[in-house]
Amino acid sequence: MNDAKLIACSRMYNVSPGVRARWDDLFVWLGGQAGVALDIVAHASPAPLSELWERPDMGAVFMCGYPLSRWWDAERPTILAAPVAQASWAGGRPYYASHIVVAADGPLKLASGLAAATWGWTVRDSQSGYNAPRGFLADLLSGKAPERRTVGPLLNPTGVVEALRSGRIEVGAIDAYAYELMAMHEPDTVAGLRIVATTEPTPCPPLVSSPSAPAEMVSALRQALLRAHELEDGRALLRQLGLARFALPEMADYGILAERAEAVDRRLAAW
Repeated sequence: MNDAKLIACSRMYNVSPGVRARWDDLFVWLGGQAGVALDIVAHASPAPLSELWERPDMGAVFMCGYPLSRWWDAERPTILAAPVAQASWAGGRPYYASHIVVAADGPLKLASGLAAATWGWTVRDSQSGYNAPRGFLADLLSGKAPERRTVGPLLNPTGVVEALRSGRIEVGAIDAYAYELMAMHEPDTVAGLRIVATTEPTPCPPLVSSPSAPAEMVSALRQALLRAHELEDGRALLRQLGLARFALPEMADYGILAERAEAVDRRLAAW
């Protein structure tokens, strides 16, 4: 179709080597279906995700909806499609949420103790690991100042889990879809954790392409993702990732993320 070489990356949801291998399988299938050569890259932590999202050769890369919602210039990435999880919190839509989690054997036994707990957070440009838990806590505090310190950046869900287990934090937020992947494929990772609440669902991270990626390649990748659930081999790959299908969201859908973050900033000091 085109001699251009584009990259694919599931960094946001590379919750373990085994899960990454399943994403790689999906990307290999996607490239074959679309007739697009995809170079699968890791862009492993602690390399900043912001550097990944600025690459001019993105073909299919997961991007958090919050920074996408605040990116209005001509270099903003192009949405390919967004995953629709099989889990009930998705409601059959390309939405996700954050699980508020504690150590099952930790000091917090009741959700009423969350307001005075030590919270952990991932990175400040994250919806699931920063803005969602801050909004949840702001509602709990009802205008009062937090009583305890916060700990971060913990970078990713794995960092939150490790901080909970070590006792550095008492409560944290984990992307509900990332939690689902860990529970499916690496159950020991979330063993000993307890979900005490789940935030309101919001538009989930989409797969994006660079704005300079050839239009015909972007279209082919998008169409392959959108029809994956219609094909037997596509459905098998989706099941391995806890997905029902991919859907095409509108860019305007993500505006709510920036609006909510700004509202929380007015109610709660930055972590």
